[in-house]
Amino acid sequence: MKALVIGSGGREHTIAWKLAQSSKIEEVICVPGNGGTADEAKCKNMNGDAVEIAKNEKVDFAVVGPEDPLSEGIADKLWAAGIPTVGPKKQGAALEASKDLSKVFMEKYGVACAASKTFTDKKGALEYVKNHGAPIVVKADGLAAGKGVVVAKTVDEALKAVNDMMDGEFGDAGKKLVIEDYLQGVEISVLAAVSVTENSAKTNKACIKAFLPARDHKRLLDGAKGPNTGGMGAICPPQDVTEQTMDAFQKNILEPTLHGLIEEKMDYRGFIFFGLMLTKDGPKALEYNVRLGDPETQAVLPMMDFDFADLCLAITRETLSDFNLQWKKGFQVAPVAVSGGYPLKYPKGKEISVDSAKINENGAKVFVAGAVKNESNALVTSGGRVLACSAHGSSFDEAWKKAYSALEGIKFEGMFYRKDIGLPGAAESN
Repeated sequence: MKALVIGSGGREHTIAWKLAQSSKIEEVICVPGNGGTADEAKCKNMNGDAVEIAKNEKVDFAVVGPEDPLSEGIADKLWAAGIPTVGPKKQGAALEASKDLSKVFMEKYGVACAASKTFTDKKGALEYVKNHGAPIVVKADGLAAGKGVVVAKTVDEALKAVNDMMDGEFGDAGKKLVIEDYLQGVEISVLAAVSVTENSAKTNKACIKAFLPARDHKRLLDGAKGPNTGGMGAICPPQDVTEQTMDAFQKNILEPTLHGLIEEKMDYRGFIFFGLMLTKDGPKALEYNVRLGDPETQAVLPMMDFDFADLCLAITRETLSDFNLQWKKGFQVAPVAVSGGYPLKYPKGKEISVDSAKINENGAKVFVAGAVKNESNALVTSGGRVLACSAHGSSFDEAWKKAYSALEGIKFEGMFYRKDIGLPGAAESN
């Protein structure tokens, strides 16, 4: 079989790598891919219109990595062209494209979440913040590359966030704001496979299956300090997540979400990401993402002890309820290396040296994100988050030591990474 993977980040490199491990997969076409997929076994990069490439290359199915093309309806176009696609159609993708819509959905179907109000006028939003007090959470309604959320500890901070967002910090994404009650706790991410169609209420084939929980580390600096980023590293599974927590998630978040997707007659065949806060009252949903998380994917997919291509086919063919998710024992740790200056301005084109022997002796895997091949076929930086170094261990300590030991084998000018991914106090507590 031939598969198509749309996207150019670390998540997409990980998806392509995992698909290529399947004996069923002959070739993975990455559109546009990156410097990691360029060298990955069975993979090739192509530039151009993804739908046209999918048709010309006669691919058997497509997997869409990022949220932007999903919110623009790429899955609708691929299905219309006869290409089975892992990724929700436009209606389902709106669960991430609009924070307001996702909150309305959560409240309508009884998904455990923080109370919130939505505003389109700045005066009303500012007034609400003053009356409500802090701490409080201010979110841009639209897509803002994971950066449109401010957890304001003071009223002044919240007022500044309202002004900044509504004055165009994130373009049109901030014209509408969702202002949420602050939840006390620590965050985790749960990724899941989803297979729901417009006819699921009749066919009884609708299914969501959760993966192992993971934890992203958003802050730039050790000890959860510094500015927010797209993610400085991830672990799977976090040691503080109990069976009781996952049972409560299943009952109060996962099942009501599935019920809502069926009731709304969505065609949602793909992945969903639950951002959760573990509070004293149990897990609460912070947000939906309509795709796999990044960098969580780089920690979760290596833990899969099943054929990822088979999972993708089960999603598209509505046979997910019969699919058995098997997981490796142990832990995965995946710290991220970023360009100097990230998340603000950073240089590009810095050559990356990789000591393959050092990576291999730790059994680690490098997933490239912001790096491409230059004219001389050398790997050079092209983004803020450059790569993740992911390693497995039977204990968390073993996985952690292997990941960081392997990371010492990677060098580029200005390279920076956190030294505490997965350690106590490394994830932000609210």
